[in-house]
Amino acid sequence: MTPELEELRRRAAALVHDVPDYPEPGVVFKDITPLLADGPTFRAVVDHIAGGAHGPVDLVVGMEARGFILGAPVATTLSAGFIPARKAGKLPRETVAGAYDLEYGSAVLEVHADTVWPGARILVVDDVLATGGTAAATIELLEQAGAEVVGVSFLMELTYLEGRSRLAGRPFDALLSY
Repeated sequence: MTPELEELRRRAAALVHDVPDYPEPGVVFKDITPLLADGPTFRAVVDHIAGGAHGPVDLVVGMEARGFILGAPVATTLSAGFIPARKAGKLPRETVAGAYDLEYGSAVLEVHADTVWPGARILVVDDVLATGGTAAATIELLEQAGAEVVGVSFLMELTYLEGRSRLAGRPFDALLSY
């Protein structure tokens, strides 16, 4: 690990705050809003995620909702398009959907069907990899549309939940691990 990466990890970790029992008892929420409010660290995190792309990227997909915050600037940095993967019922036109389980429930994500094309090279971005259900469902729905998921990148990984095992060996990056 380079000294610059070690320093970025230290700065980023200091700005992520644990909020116990949110959104329900037993869950420790990782609050990234202090990191987002620190312009230089936020920029460095975006650059790190973009720098980990494996080859050219056509589209960056960010998962609702904090994946939007990270994914859109990563897409801009890569000169790629951005697609929000939204919760069911939030998109007004024809969608492709994927269901998944969370630590504390289940949900469905959707993308507009006409924003993903066969052969599109996609980087999937989100803030936290927990159980891997959200990322796996997103990858599945993108691949159903004919896209190629060339990597998945997260601000942080909760290693004790073993979510990485659900990503089928795809190129993976997480700046922070807990």
